[in-house]
Amino acid sequence: MGEGSVSAIARVAEARLPTEFGEFRLIGYHSPSSNEEFVALVRGVPAAERPALVRIHSQCLTGDALGSLRCDCGRQLREALRMIAAEDYGAIVYQMQEGRGVGILNKIRAYALQDAGANTVEANKLLGLPVDGRRYDECAEVLLDLGFKRVRVMSNNPAKIRALRRAGLEVVERVPLPIEPHESFSNYLRTKRALMGHLITKETYEQTRSDGCPCR
Repeated sequence: MGEGSVSAIARVAEARLPTEFGEFRLIGYHSPSSNEEFVALVRGVPAAERPALVRIHSQCLTGDALGSLRCDCGRQLREALRMIAAEDYGAIVYQMQEGRGVGILNKIRAYALQDAGANTVEANKLLGLPVDGRRYDECAEVLLDLGFKRVRVMSNNPAKIRALRRAGLEVVERVPLPIEPHESFSNYLRTKRALMGHLITKETYEQTRSDGCPCR
């Protein structure tokens, strides 16, 4: 199913989720057409006149849960939670598309090729995998179901913004996600900027961790 097509996502369950950043509503969705599951973390009540701070975050077990320094995913997730909590308004849609859609086992295979010198794009190509197999149309449907129609998108990925606009959401602003850089993933950020079109400044990946980091 391509982006922009219609599917019947279903809201399955909802509960409160206390976090280190404050309390969120945790809402689970399922798509019968793709069999994909989604989780939304929500703060505040949607208001038509107020654009919501939102993020689509793709599952990254290694970065989100295990503290990996191969990527900036976990740091982006935590920063997005912090920013939404600070405004007390917005949502994160967490999609279960590990490794840019290739799955955790293929992601580990790609890591092995990166250990041998390939970058993240080259590794996927060597394995015969798509560089980025993710779709965002159903993530947009989740945001619409939540009641958010005007959004400020926290993302460095133009593909996410295009997908939200195609689905009918009004993107009023792209909000960069400032993270503290680390030399372990500077090449990863460089590759995303040069080969995948991500909106990452050169200064971000050249700056290693220091007390004087300008990225916040």
